[in-house]
Amino acid sequence: MHGTDIRLARLFDDASGRSLITAYDHGQSFPLGARSGPPRRTLEQIVAGGPEGVLLTPGMLAQHADLFARRGAPSVVLRADWTLLDEPDKHELGERYRVLVDPAEAVALGADAIVMYLIARPTDGGMFADNVAAVAKAAQQASRAGIPLIVETTLWGLRNEDRKDPERLATVSRIAAELGAHAIKTEYVGDPDVQRGIVETVGDLPVLTLGGARGDDEAVAAAAEGAIASGARGLIFGRNIWQADDIVATTRRLSAVTHGRTEDDAR
Repeated sequence: MHGTDIRLARLFDDASGRSLITAYDHGQSFPLGARSGPPRRTLEQIVAGGPEGVLLTPGMLAQHADLFARRGAPSVVLRADWTLLDEPDKHELGERYRVLVDPAEAVALGADAIVMYLIARPTDGGMFADNVAAVAKAAQQASRAGIPLIVETTLWGLRNEDRKDPERLATVSRIAAELGAHAIKTEYVGDPDVQRGIVETVGDLPVLTLGGARGDDEAVAAAAEGAIASGARGLIFGRNIWQADDIVATTRRLSAVTHGRTEDDAR
């Protein structure tokens, strides 16, 4: 096995073959506000919940590396790029995309995997072309460095009216697979049968679905169950975990859904 295969396998539970990753990379691209609280306190609770991985920015990893520097800690998944996620900012400042960390730098920082966006249908087609080129280059670099690249395929470009259009999500996910992604992170479209088509489009690559904005607990659990039923290999949920009243309990509940276990088993 190549180093990429070894690190990717570590992200998935041995018994279920699935993964729950908590995303905590929002502060780099999203206005969290003064009431978001100390990041370390939030990260301590995220880690205590026991997900397979935590998605972080380089700065958050540097400040809180000790939380991951022990056997049994969640794997570190590093956000390697940047875009504007706040809709008013995108309209006011224009759509932007930049790569911030290359795969070799991510390995040096202690990451087990990296995540990069592939954002379909921005206003400027040149942005999408540059994004495609950046992902293709990173895929090659990641294979050389021995670290898996998870491509987050989205319809966040301003030309999209429906961010969960299954045909367009399938198209951009297939593009990511063709570029050399080792795994895909994408939207759950709300119907397991329709989602299965997206999952199948990328072949043997593991697909993990994102959680999006904070929602009702029952709706979030239903979306998680639907994603797993569609054949997704796991979840990468952020605000629906770390904005919850009880981060640890919410993580364990979603972990149980992910792995097909009871909540007591997830403790």
